[in-house]
Amino acid sequence: MNRSQAVARSLREAEPYRLMAVVRASLARDHGAVSADLYLADYGLKTLCGVEDLPGEEAPEYSVFNTVIGRVFGSQEVFAEETDEDGTRAVHLPVTARGERLGVLTVRTAPETRVRAILPDLIDTADALGHELIVAARHTDLYRSFRRRERLTLAAEIQWDLLPGRGYECAEYVIGAQLEPAYDVRGDNFDWSVMPDRLEIGVTNGMGEGIEASLLTNLAVNALRNARRGGISLADQAALADKAVYALHRGKRHVDMLLLGFDLDTGRVEVVDAGSPRLYLLRGDRVTRVPFDAQLPLGMAEDTVYVAQHFQVEPGDRLVFASDGVFDAVGSSGPEAFGDRLLARAILGTRLLPGASVPQEVLRHLVEYQGGREAEDDALVVCVDWRGRP
Repeated sequence: MNRSQAVARSLREAEPYRLMAVVRASLARDHGAVSADLYLADYGLKTLCGVEDLPGEEAPEYSVFNTVIGRVFGSQEVFAEETDEDGTRAVHLPVTARGERLGVLTVRTAPETRVRAILPDLIDTADALGHELIVAARHTDLYRSFRRRERLTLAAEIQWDLLPGRGYECAEYVIGAQLEPAYDVRGDNFDWSVMPDRLEIGVTNGMGEGIEASLLTNLAVNALRNARRGGISLADQAALADKAVYALHRGKRHVDMLLLGFDLDTGRVEVVDAGSPRLYLLRGDRVTRVPFDAQLPLGMAEDTVYVAQHFQVEPGDRLVFASDGVFDAVGSSGPEAFGDRLLARAILGTRLLPGASVPQEVLRHLVEYQGGREAEDDALVVCVDWRGRP
């Protein structure tokens, strides 16, 4: 067993709240590391928050936008810098799990250490830590606690726990997603399921405000998951979720939804449009809104029948999903909504960025358009970069 395998095994066997203790001990023993620190991205993707041994301890924070650690998080590239006159160096490594950007691991090495020689082991350690953080979060609140720059509302807590993550990457596609206002999100949500031959994505928006919207979305998303895991068609998934919402609210409350199923072999996409979320396609240097025949939102009427539509994606396409909190947002200088025109400009302006960074940047464009003020409605952006299957 080599060093990297030994570290990965130690992380798997450790208590979920002791991951950094294992990393520090392993790096000190194997490479003479002076220290190792973990910085996790906060819910708003604006700050990298230091992780200490116990919740409530004061921890350092670094901006995602204008610091060395933030640059490593954004670029997903390792960076080493000298830290003191005595020759110690800080090696900053992205911590990512299957395309979901979690944070940065900073390792300080002794002056005599040849960083280039130990870099493969450091990268393996950061990778192993990323995967174990995902597993550990099921059993401890430690890492969630340090990711908070402010208190989450109860509605936001429910929404974030409902999400599959904020990113995923494989050979055929890359997914990135973000919600705002991160600490007070209410009804907007996204979900996905990756399978050997298929990708399914759902974007939902529960009617109302606060906890009522959050609970309504929770019901709809879990109804869709229950139907999806039963192996039924996309249209029937929508129909069963519709029945669940209608049975509880009898048409007084509804959920907007856009549901897609991608065939990985052919690029053919099956779609059920039941509400306000919109889809935009960036192909080459042109952004177009992909139109669908709108059907009734989930729960609006009894026994609604849903029909799937189809379109085709090609390798190199970028798909961007946006909720009404994005395209209906009004700016600070006039009545014009962000709308299709300005949203298309924002998508085009981010075309050179990796897909995982696009949602955050589009939402930043939205904040600038609104004069820096916090969004009045939930704003959701999901980006899918389609590579296709060879």
